[in-house]
Amino acid sequence: MAPQSRGIPKPLNRLENTTHPVTVGVDIAKGKFDTARLGADGKYKHKKFTNNDAAGFAEFTAWLGGFGGERPLVCMEATGAYSLPLAEHLADLGWPVSVVNPACIAAFAKALLIRAKTDKADAKLVARLAREAQPKPWTPPPANIRLLQALLRRVGDLHEMIQMERNRQGTASADLEGSIQTVLERLEAELGAVRRRIKDHIDGDPDLRGRADLLETIPGIGETAAAHLLVALSPHYGFESAKQAAAHAGLDVRIRQSGKWQGQSKIAKCGHPLLRKALYMPAVAAQRWSPAISTFRDRLRANGKSGKSIFTECRCASAKALSRW
Repeated sequence: MAPQSRGIPKPLNRLENTTHPVTVGVDIAKGKFDTARLGADGKYKHKKFTNNDAAGFAEFTAWLGGFGGERPLVCMEATGAYSLPLAEHLADLGWPVSVVNPACIAAFAKALLIRAKTDKADAKLVARLAREAQPKPWTPPPANIRLLQALLRRVGDLHEMIQMERNRQGTASADLEGSIQTVLERLEAELGAVRRRIKDHIDGDPDLRGRADLLETIPGIGETAAAHLLVALSPHYGFESAKQAAAHAGLDVRIRQSGKWQGQSKIAKCGHPLLRKALYMPAVAAQRWSPAISTFRDRLRANGKSGKSIFTECRCASAKALSRW
């Protein structure tokens, strides 16, 4: 299966009052995807699609429709830019589709003691997981969130390229300094242009602008952090509690205890990495400027918590508080 990329869905939850006797697993890569249809009779039908694009999607839906009957649940691993177009295509056509955290699929394979690692085997594994777990249907983000998410990803990509050129600047020969400086100037100009586009996009959308204004009233939250939070805590995720938002960020605590032994508790990190990153500096500021967080920090310190543990708890508390916005 392709490596996971950025956006991470919620943990598996069973569908309410819905069961799909037929499931389809999809193992998707950059240029192709393998599928396995698990029928009600327990038999698999496998097919490989060599184009991960609109033409391949049309061929895939035609293949699925050829079996007749009720539409099956299509399940795939969350692989960011690889899986998102197909998931959106299926959702727009009304197909039930689930996008599952890769960690769930890996754990399922270990539980079954599966040793085979091929695209075909992975597609069959996903189909079997979908049959047994019946994960909730995936809901595509609204169009305004999709665009904001794409722009923020572009900002991250540009930051990475700028850092790469700066690293080269320190080791390159004098003959190449001019070339590196030219590239840096062009990348920084493009970064500024994308940032302006993000601001214009938020300002031009009443819903985004309203929620961003609320977020920016919180000590430590500025324009950059607010933009990331608008995506990571979008209402379409349907958080039912602050704890779910903290788990979505991967900031929930993973307790390690067995009998009399108790290991060091750490954050799970089984969630949205960009949300954890976006909350880092706001959590630093909140410990100083937010009365609620600073009081929480002092209570943890009085209980003998370490500095790192206190900061992690404050970041988790920040995620829970922000989920209400």
